[in-house]
Amino acid sequence: MRMRSPIPKKHARIEIIPLIDIMFFLLASFMMVSLSQTHMKGILVNLPKRDAAPPPPDQPKDFVAVRVTAGNLTYFDNTPINDADVLPRLYELHQKNPDLKVSISAEEQALHGDVIQLLDRVRKVGIQKIGYQIKAAQAQGAPGTVPPPAPAAPPKPK
Repeated sequence: MRMRSPIPKKHARIEIIPLIDIMFFLLASFMMVSLSQTHMKGILVNLPKRDAAPPPPDQPKDFVAVRVTAGNLTYFDNTPINDADVLPRLYELHQKNPDLKVSISAEEQALHGDVIQLLDRVRKVGIQKIGYQIKAAQAQGAPGTVPPPAPAAPPKPK
């Protein structure tokens, strides 16, 4: 005869919740250990202060941007200059700093001869360091620029 045991038989179960807790603990532990082993290496940089004063006025200027626009208007650092005052201004800047660098740019509508005339004046003064900006001045949103004419729309077929 077969008798049942008075002790109920329990089936084994695998509980997933404690397993998930252990996995999260291990993940967090590995992340903390890996972050603590990372050594940040960098270069020390002296950043300018917000309230930094501009350079003293007695210090000679070492760079000037000259722009030629349509109608032979000349701008020195976005300040318009009369055509007759360009050469004296260049002499004055060159006297203050013989190593002056000049960056010449021209708008699309400026004449080639006007730019060459400015280049001749810069060389006449004795400035040796001359650069050319090939990006159109009007793309930078410079004051006094004239937008190019809009391209004509092609005729619609009938």
